[in-house]
Amino acid sequence: MKKVLNLFDLSQKVNYKTEVLAGLTVAMTMIPESLSFAILAGFPPLMGLYAAFIAGLVTAIFGGRPGMISGGAGATVIVLIALMKSDGLEYVLAAVALAGVVQILIGALKLGKFIRLVPHPVMFGFVNGLAIIIFMSQMDQFQFEVDGKMEWLTGTPVLIMAGLVALTIGIVVLLPKLTKAVPSSLVAIIIVFLLVYFFGIDTKTVKDIASVEGGFPPFHIPDIPFTWEMLQTILPYSMIMAAVGLTEGLLTLNLVDEITETKGNGNRECIAQGSSNVLNGFFFGMGGCPMIAQTLVNLSAGSRARLSGIVASLTILIIVLWGAPVIGEVPMAALVGVMVMVAIGTFEWASFRIFNKMPKSDVFLVIIVAAITVVLHNLALAVLIGVIISALFFAWESAKRIRARKFIDEDGRKHYEIYGPLFFGSTTAFTEKFDVANDPGEVIINFKESRVSDMSAIEALNVVTNRYHKLGKKVHLRYLSNDCIVLLKNAEAIIDVNIMDDPTYKLPADEM
Repeated sequence: MKKVLNLFDLSQKVNYKTEVLAGLTVAMTMIPESLSFAILAGFPPLMGLYAAFIAGLVTAIFGGRPGMISGGAGATVIVLIALMKSDGLEYVLAAVALAGVVQILIGALKLGKFIRLVPHPVMFGFVNGLAIIIFMSQMDQFQFEVDGKMEWLTGTPVLIMAGLVALTIGIVVLLPKLTKAVPSSLVAIIIVFLLVYFFGIDTKTVKDIASVEGGFPPFHIPDIPFTWEMLQTILPYSMIMAAVGLTEGLLTLNLVDEITETKGNGNRECIAQGSSNVLNGFFFGMGGCPMIAQTLVNLSAGSRARLSGIVASLTILIIVLWGAPVIGEVPMAALVGVMVMVAIGTFEWASFRIFNKMPKSDVFLVIIVAAITVVLHNLALAVLIGVIISALFFAWESAKRIRARKFIDEDGRKHYEIYGPLFFGSTTAFTEKFDVANDPGEVIINFKESRVSDMSAIEALNVVTNRYHKLGKKVHLRYLSNDCIVLLKNAEAIIDVNIMDDPTYKLPADEM
């Protein structure tokens, strides 16, 4: 029994009231977003709610850390739009299930640790871009459809909408100053709902987006031919969806780690997310991943355990089964106000204060990642580009650090003491350090403060020693680390490093 309690994090330290209220708040914000993403992709609207229920429940129980909320996220759904248009819903369901299998394999192979390669400036840019997207997406609620085209609200409707949004924001901001007994977001939603309902205010509600009424997610095996051609069709979409989902999930996990000053389990999150997507594929869900906005709503409501995620997912199922008429009347203005506050809270305002203290390369990274996130709405691509640019910056800076201290000893031998890493970026500077023509007949290259890192470095050694060898001069390499020696030995079939006087691999064993 104790193990079960630990699984659900239902210990005496859990604040049950806070967790339940946080879960209800999260459910309210997930419903319109899940519906919107499903409609955007051309799926049946209920697929969004099924994804929110399935992904939310599975990851809340088995995920990598408490506090994270998963559901039908836009980042993963966008990947499937083209497949929906070209091959239809059955192929989409198969692709979602296959993406889940890929994610499970990644978690089982413990590859989630590679999220550590994401630099902090990239995280800054990612979070800031996400905050802007969350804010901008709320502006869609100030539009309505006319003959297939979206038009902006004008006159009284836009004033009512703006006023209700402002009221929601005011409650969210001011209520915590009076009491923190209940989540201010949930109180704001309830107050605005009651105000609109009893005063008969004409404004946009959840039912204006789509119906949330339905039954329990039905079991369904995708009706597709199990052929090699089918696999070739869905595999690219599945791989991209898996990568996007895990990137968002692991970044969300890192973000929650920072906020709560605790440590999550990335590989466990990969397996839980994959399992939820496999179930989505067989229970008419559109698939999904952790949702950063809803996770932040959950944390801001005080949740720190798994119970809130469980409550949120079960609430969505109850609403689908029985509560659709009530939830359909919830004003979109209330949900917009909550999400605007989430966007404001998500944005790393501290990044502005430290811009003048950060390296210019880091400032550039923050801006470019945020811009890509906002323009392309592709969080995974933005992070990938950020990591690549960061790696290039690092390589460039490291390449400039290689240098050589030169002197001639009492025996007339020329010493080159190399400092800094020798790798593809620094090979040109390395070869330029040597005065081959004017050096004496014996040269010692000392790598005590350096490291031979890759094949480009080995080729640079080959070039330098060849130059000396052609002039009949003897070269010694000293203080090479064991892994560097192994690297040189492995390259023996590719190049010939002309080092003299070493009986094993032409490498002098004089370690000094």
